[in-house]
Amino acid sequence: MIRSFLTVSTGTLASRVLGFARDSLIAALLGTGAVADAFLAAFQLVNVVRRLLSEGALNAALIPAWLRVRDRDGAEAASAFAGRVLGTVSATLIVISSGIAVLMPLIIMIIAPGFVGSSTLDLAVQNARLMLPYLAFAGPVTVLMGLLNAQGRFALTAFSPLLFNIALIAAIGALLLWRTDAALAAWTLAATVGVAGLLQLVMLGSQRSARLATPLRASFDKEMRGFFAKAIPGMIASSGPQWLMVAGAIIASATPSAVSWLYFANRLIELPLGIVGVAMGTVLVPELTRAVGSGDPEAVAHAESRALELAIGLALPATLGLAVLAEPIVRLLFEHGAFGAEDSAATAHALMWLALGLPAHVLIKALSPAFYARSDTMTPLLATARGFVVAVVLAVLLGHVFGASGIAASIAAGAWSSAASLLRKGTSEFGFSIDATARARLPRIVLAAAAMGALLWLTAGLVPAEAHGFIRFIVLSLQITAGIAVYGMLLQVLGAASWREAVAALKRSA
Repeated sequence: MIRSFLTVSTGTLASRVLGFARDSLIAALLGTGAVADAFLAAFQLVNVVRRLLSEGALNAALIPAWLRVRDRDGAEAASAFAGRVLGTVSATLIVISSGIAVLMPLIIMIIAPGFVGSSTLDLAVQNARLMLPYLAFAGPVTVLMGLLNAQGRFALTAFSPLLFNIALIAAIGALLLWRTDAALAAWTLAATVGVAGLLQLVMLGSQRSARLATPLRASFDKEMRGFFAKAIPGMIASSGPQWLMVAGAIIASATPSAVSWLYFANRLIELPLGIVGVAMGTVLVPELTRAVGSGDPEAVAHAESRALELAIGLALPATLGLAVLAEPIVRLLFEHGAFGAEDSAATAHALMWLALGLPAHVLIKALSPAFYARSDTMTPLLATARGFVVAVVLAVLLGHVFGASGIAASIAAGAWSSAASLLRKGTSEFGFSIDATARARLPRIVLAAAAMGALLWLTAGLVPAEAHGFIRFIVLSLQITAGIAVYGMLLQVLGAASWREAVAALKRSA
């Protein structure tokens, strides 16, 4: 389980790093202005689709359903089921893409009302239409990734998203060399988005997973309707952090610069959330589905206990690190050019509050698979809805008084509300099983993380505000390295982890 988790988290980390590089190159290629605004507004639609379909979201319904059909009716029936899912998803998304193409001006007006009455609206519509083929490719890609995950084959699905960023980075590099005009560069890059999706589909389609989805045909019979009735709530629930940020951004738009401060703060939250949360959701769903299906309570308790240890053990130190070192991290990464010291301070305050919600987001990823494994996708959806309502209500109240920091705190509170709702519901329905090992380890993990946080807090003010960027980088790197070393050592000393045993176990499972 840890080996699979490390595989997925490594792939996610690589994708996030390439994403940062991609965004920097887009800024260098398009700069600012109408063309850049139009492209980025259209690109937001693609990112929403990526988050909605991928990052473990469809696993919530596909993996348990596929495993049940295979165990009940055999491999041939499972392949036929997967073929119908693949064909139905593909046909549905082609129809939806065509409809979106016709309605694109209205959609852009909704997500970017400031473009109305300007040429930027036409540019955004053109870019978005060029990107639409990605939507048709993303669905089949997600189904094939789910089939691979159901078989415990995580490496390909973890690293295949890198193709998306690699294709865009290659296109941007070529466009920078050719020095084309900005509008033509944006159109070329928009068309490359669809090509990137096609590359993912070709790569995954060449694998054995494609043969597990035959014969390929679209179907809207009772079984397929039941599948999508479970899949859609799961996909929405899995995108909970994005919905909370959307709510925060809408309310923050009334405060000057608040949207930007929240955006940059959230970019830093997404790195650990992606590494831990996405990997947790991807690996734990098939693991728990097999345990629940076997009717073995000890296997269920083992999977849930190790997942909780991983969630707390990775999310808590990340939370403390981001909260304590928020200002030096923001200053190092963003305080350049027009992004001044006041922006750094405001973004750092927002980051501190957003970081407090990180453990809740990861807990949601660790708790939701227990429901998905039991074919219950509505409970996580309702928990997400409750958290959304809490975030909106608090953001209206706190945002008016405290600005971006108040909205960030509201988003964190919404995440904790969702996590508490899942814990309460799961405990009352089937009981979350935590074994004796987890009960002994978890307090020690918290203690080790607290000690690491104290060390970072004591050293947080080492770098003066006027220090050179290179000095900031060296000191911050040393602080983070020392924090990780102290945390790892304390986990070993307190008996919360044995690194020798962990390495030996990974070698045995290789």
